[in-house]
Amino acid sequence: MAKSKVYFLKEITPENLIKIYDELNINLKPKTAVKLSTGEPGGHNFLQPSLIKDLVNKVNGTIVECCTAYEGKRMDPKLHWQVMEEHGFKAIAPCDIMDEKEEMTLPVRNGFHLKENIVGKNLENYNSILVLSHFKGHLMAGFGGALKNISIGIASTAGKTNIHTAGVTKDASKLFDNLPKQDYFLESMADACESVISYMGKENMAYINVANRLSVDCDCDSHPAEPKMADIGIFASLDPVALDQACYDAVINSNDKGKADLIERMNSRNGIHIVEAAFKHSLGNREYDLITLM
Repeated sequence: MAKSKVYFLKEITPENLIKIYDELNINLKPKTAVKLSTGEPGGHNFLQPSLIKDLVNKVNGTIVECCTAYEGKRMDPKLHWQVMEEHGFKAIAPCDIMDEKEEMTLPVRNGFHLKENIVGKNLENYNSILVLSHFKGHLMAGFGGALKNISIGIASTAGKTNIHTAGVTKDASKLFDNLPKQDYFLESMADACESVISYMGKENMAYINVANRLSVDCDCDSHPAEPKMADIGIFASLDPVALDQACYDAVINSNDKGKADLIERMNSRNGIHIVEAAFKHSLGNREYDLITLM
């Protein structure tokens, strides 16, 4: 298998987001969903509207989200809409909470643990997806990047519960009573990725990871730890496996003395296993050429 291309720009600016997207040389079909995290209230590390506005408008995109599976303001659609407004996303582009009214089920082919993935029904309204992710640590997954954004991010509340429990339950009230072995959770995320990518088609998806505000905690945390390492830059690819591998490698190989906590968070949860599992699902290649743009 030929190595995948991952593009990199060190300076994180609105202009460079557009530049790196253009380098992907993909024309996403009209009715483009831009999947990102709108962030839990109290947190402040999510990708800022001022940073992403120009790119979202360039692709004529709709910012899409789904509700959470844990108690918080983003579990109830009405409160989730308030968060999207308070965090500034409604001011820059159309927005959509895809599971606000209904869900739909996507089949998982040859899943490690899941036979189906449950997503917001409004996913069917879009012909392409720009997966725009904040790369950072994560309490349960070790790190969050493109693969987490496709799986947990696009799943509905029931779907998120299904993934977190490796298919044991879809009842969010029973989520924390049914947590599986760590690798099963990560493999279930890869299962969910398989279903979404198969449904949309690889040719209709593009991926950008912004490695800034590198907290050990996710944007779903209302009180995330402050980052100890400096921003790295913007990464982009048409291959989500290569993209997350490249971001992981960039943290591991960084000369930043503040990287220790993030590495401990990633490796203590065996976070790279989602990349391994997604590779086994043939969703992409772990081997890549990193192309630095000027």
